[in-house]
Amino acid sequence: MAPVEDNDSGMESQEGSQSVDVDLEKEPQEVNEPKEPPTKKQPAIEAPEEEDEPETLSERLWGLTEMFPESLRNFTYSSVVNTKLGICKAYGFSRSAAWVVFSTSIILFAPVIFEVERANMEEMQRTQQKQMLLGPNSAISGGVPPLLPPPMQQQR
Repeated sequence: MAPVEDNDSGMESQEGSQSVDVDLEKEPQEVNEPKEPPTKKQPAIEAPEEEDEPETLSERLWGLTEMFPESLRNFTYSSVVNTKLGICKAYGFSRSAAWVVFSTSIILFAPVIFEVERANMEEMQRTQQKQMLLGPNSAISGGVPPLLPPPMQQQR
């Protein structure tokens, strides 16, 4: 075991260690701080007031249109507008035509499909009834063989 020291001397040693710790903490901060050499400030280049806002792509394209003649610009504009209008009308017509075709086909062909299905169900029921009445072999062979017409007598 270590001998117990006097309280006064223990405090002094603690205070001494704390003060050293505080000094150590301050020194690394000062060392870590980068010391930048003084820089000379260059005068800022001032842009004209016109260029405060950046120019957009649409503004640039609009500026390029000035190099084409007015007639070409009008023709291009009318072509784009008419093409857009034509596409919109074609799309609307195709929607209407598709609706008419599909609704008409449902109205016209649904009863036919239901009737064919009903006929198939009736045929299956008849086949099942024959099988129950005449046995399993009759349903496969088609039931009772048809009657043959009586033989014809020869005329002399």
